[in-house]
Amino acid sequence: MRYTGSKCKFCRREGRKLFLKGDRCFTDRCGYERRPYPPGVHGQGRVKFTEYGVQLREKQKVKRIYGLAEGQFRLFFKRAAVAKGSTGENLLSLLERRLDNVIYRLGFSNSRQQARQNIRHAHFLLNGRKVNVPSMLVKKGDEIIVKESSRAVPYFMEVFQAISRKEIPRWLNVDTTSFKGVVTDIPSRADAGADIEERLIVELYSK
Repeated sequence: MRYTGSKCKFCRREGRKLFLKGDRCFTDRCGYERRPYPPGVHGQGRVKFTEYGVQLREKQKVKRIYGLAEGQFRLFFKRAAVAKGSTGENLLSLLERRLDNVIYRLGFSNSRQQARQNIRHAHFLLNGRKVNVPSMLVKKGDEIIVKESSRAVPYFMEVFQAISRKEIPRWLNVDTTSFKGVVTDIPSRADAGADIEERLIVELYSK
């Protein structure tokens, strides 16, 4: 059996790409492209889910996309529930504003997992100050810069050369010459950029 990578099984279970392996998902090496069906001997059969099962799968999918544990995800949901507006839309906006996600969206890392690792290694400055907490929430006007001492690292040199091939969200701006990204707006529901039915997550937690 060909190895498709531990994260590719999540895409195959969902029947869609979740882009958990960064640039690899855009190449012919993508495990989902080779085997677009759930793992296991019954992977190509028909599977029926209860209403609860559908809601749970949607929550698990979003957790995997953003790389969150259950406790972290629940805290974000509680924060979204007490904010004004739609709970589901608030939740996705908060998740998009996480520092690790912003760095991934800017193209400064090839995946959210790599972004978290790079943040913990203190490769970035937020508004001129060193940060090492991936879960920090950014706000409009924040500036994220790759530390000068990190710019010569081969990884970042390759990443910045590839930024021109990536689609940067409208609420972010990138200046590759100064290794800087700017949060120009607060992300909306449409900016989540994934096939997510947040309504199912709200229904699940409302039970």
